[in-house]
Amino acid sequence: MNPLKQKLDINNERYRIIVSIKEDYLDGKLSLEEGNRILKEKLGTCTPDEFAYAEQSLKGVYKDEEILDKMDDLLNLFDGVLVRAQNEYPENHPLWVYLEEINAVEKVALEADELLKQEKFIKNPWLGIFDSLAQWRTHLSRKQNQLYPMLEEHGFDRPTRIMWTFDDGVRDAISASYALLREDKYEEFLASVPETLAKLRDLNSKELEVLLPTSFKLLSDEEFVRMSKNDHEIGYAIIDPPGLYVVPGINDSAAQLNVNNSGQNGVSNEFLNDLAGLLSKYVGPVGGAPVGKDAVLDVATGKLTLEQINLLFRHLPVDLSYVDENELVKFYSDTPHRIFPRSANVIGREVKNCHPAKSVHVVEEIVEKFRSGEQSQAEFWINKPGLFIYVIYTAVRDENGKFRGVLEMMQDCTHIRELEGSRTLLTWDKTEFVGDGVKEKSLAQEAAEEVEEEPLTADADGRFHIDAKQLCLI
Repeated sequence: MNPLKQKLDINNERYRIIVSIKEDYLDGKLSLEEGNRILKEKLGTCTPDEFAYAEQSLKGVYKDEEILDKMDDLLNLFDGVLVRAQNEYPENHPLWVYLEEINAVEKVALEADELLKQEKFIKNPWLGIFDSLAQWRTHLSRKQNQLYPMLEEHGFDRPTRIMWTFDDGVRDAISASYALLREDKYEEFLASVPETLAKLRDLNSKELEVLLPTSFKLLSDEEFVRMSKNDHEIGYAIIDPPGLYVVPGINDSAAQLNVNNSGQNGVSNEFLNDLAGLLSKYVGPVGGAPVGKDAVLDVATGKLTLEQINLLFRHLPVDLSYVDENELVKFYSDTPHRIFPRSANVIGREVKNCHPAKSVHVVEEIVEKFRSGEQSQAEFWINKPGLFIYVIYTAVRDENGKFRGVLEMMQDCTHIRELEGSRTLLTWDKTEFVGDGVKEKSLAQEAAEEVEEEPLTADADGRFHIDAKQLCLI
């Protein structure tokens, strides 16, 4: 039996009915009204996880784009059939936090509704509203870096990919409206707000109706405990940070498991085992057991402990990420100055599943060109007022020239580009240092969040132009 089907306890006969009617509707064999009538007659009701599993099962029959374009119609097809979830979760549970954020952003949306009714336009109240709405990218980032990867580990990947596209639509709509407001294009701004709010509410409805209740049924308390810890690293939208989700008997063991599996600061145990294999030719067989943090390793040009290796990664003035030859995310350096968020849940995940659909082909092209040997480097940069970020991808090859993956390096070069002349005397003039553990966002991180997203385009030579979020291979 399909593990996902078993986990969700899907009834075979009901499943066949749901898939059959979905397919007949998508093929044009059934009208919306006729399909809805048959569903009510044969099923009566349908749970969110039944609906979501049927969507996952259409994989291979219909392209994601076809499902995406029809998603609202599919939900209408189940109008009066799809059971509205209660969405009741324990306090501080990650899904409880998503619900709190959705309730908070709806209050902001209601304030916007009231302002739209006013005849006189006043900018300041709108700035306050869109300052709040701009935080919604953090809500979306947690979903994409935390919730989606865990669902994909259970074979539940199609609904998350489709949902990611809706995420991008909301993010882009908020950014576009906010830009019009800041540029004092008031008429265009006011005209854009109703659609922006509609997209936001539509996405939140999909989360409440399908995503959250299905996630609650599919994922374990152990996974939610781990998710809660990593959620705090990414942050929250509009609401105050909640407490950690605590389950007696799980939190201590989960914390230990996280240390054992992830090492320190995003260095996975699997990566360390790979490292041990690479080093075995210098120090002999290392064995299958994880190497202790105090074990001294001969790293070809020196001797370091695992603790020292982790500290070095954490204090590098650049962000590093590594995808292996199987296109699996194996490692990232978790530094306080990291420009774009990462979560330990990306470790072991297929790199193509770390991206929205519109940029997957760029990732695939980079990997393909590196794997074939046609290319070995690809560089990009973001150049905005007060911000310059440099990104370079390098093909990783072993001593025999065999492709072993892709290394991504990202660096905030804003300060470097501002330097003039020469400095040969010791001068202490920096107030923030890489690796000092400061949790507040740096100016570069804040500026990066304000980079306007632009659609993926290609020039006459076929070269891709990509936005800030698409610059990240992971």
